[in-house]
Amino acid sequence: MQKLGTHLVVDGWGAPADLLNDSEAIRLAILEAIAVGEATLIDLCVHQFSPHGVTATATLAESHIAIHTWPEYGYFAADLFFCGQGKPVEAMNFLQRALRATEVKMTEFDRGFPTAHLAASQAIATAC
Repeated sequence: MQKLGTHLVVDGWGAPADLLNDSEAIRLAILEAIAVGEATLIDLCVHQFSPHGVTATATLAESHIAIHTWPEYGYFAADLFFCGQGKPVEAMNFLQRALRATEVKMTEFDRGFPTAHLAASQAIATAC
């Protein structure tokens, strides 16, 4: 496989409801996770839902971080995709600590394409 990036899909449980419902705390946690993950912020959007819950998305030069919270369940879902440089696992470990989750399930995927596709694309480009 020609790896182009690392994609983390995360579920976190046992986080304090007041923290998961605090849009400013979520914003600060993402900004620090970006720094810890050695990524570059392009844009950050944070939305507070009513009666509760926060969604935040950070567009990065390396791709993105997204987090969605359900304070009433002490639960958050996060998605981190880093291509090229950066340390997505370190960023996620920071988010787990910052959001004080007692349990986290993280699934890591390599993103890219089979090397056979690369060879075929190069053959087509050479033929043109």
